[in-house]
Amino acid sequence: GGSRPLPGQEVSVKVLGALEDGGLVERDPRLIFVPGHGDVVQALELGVPTMQPGEVSFFLAAFPYAYGRPGSREPDVPPEAPLLFEVTLLEVRDGPDPQPLPPAVRLRLGSQRRERGNFHFARGDFAAALRSYRLSLRALDGPATAPPGPEEEEELLEQRVKCLNNCAAAELKLGRAEEALAACEAALRISPDNNRALLRRGQLLAEQGRDAEATLILRKALELDPANKVIHTELSRLAKRQSPAPST
Repeated sequence: GGSRPLPGQEVSVKVLGALEDGGLVERDPRLIFVPGHGDVVQALELGVPTMQPGEVSFFLAAFPYAYGRPGSREPDVPPEAPLLFEVTLLEVRDGPDPQPLPPAVRLRLGSQRRERGNFHFARGDFAAALRSYRLSLRALDGPATAPPGPEEEEELLEQRVKCLNNCAAAELKLGRAEEALAACEAALRISPDNNRALLRRGQLLAEQGRDAEATLILRKALELDPANKVIHTELSRLAKRQSPAPST
């Protein structure tokens, strides 16, 4: 009894997922997500909004609506495996994003969405990965019911940097170098010594022909990680490009 979930609302569901041979691969007594945010497989994204609180449904999902062509290691799902989901809709409530939330809840939401982005990225769905990373940032940057403590503040900043670096990687896969560079620069405003962001920013500047800027950035990265072979290679390539041609 009750109304079906509306766009933007958060749901809590109990989920069991099984292979065709009956092997149980997924069990979650209380999975929380917002349909449409890409946090769960498509079978749940599409199916749960058709349900009412208290309802139990079975969804037989072909592999594109489950874990895709490659399957999954965690949970252990073979390639191209269809799944049968038993889903109980436990609760529907307003979505968390516009609401002030405790910092710990913001951290949980941010981590959940970033991990989902990593799931999409590993499967080559870079647009879905980028959407999840942006949703993660929105969760981390949302209003809080109280100021975070020192440890929570440090973790919020750390998660923001991870998300921004992941955004940069996804933007590059989608062929958007300017957006990737902007994400790197945003990460460096939070953490100026983040080596991952420094390296990628240096590479992107070099690709734009901004060799002097790229060299400075990569030298800073090398100071932080002297053994990094990729940085050495990039600096060597830039040095050769900037060397004057021999006279004839």
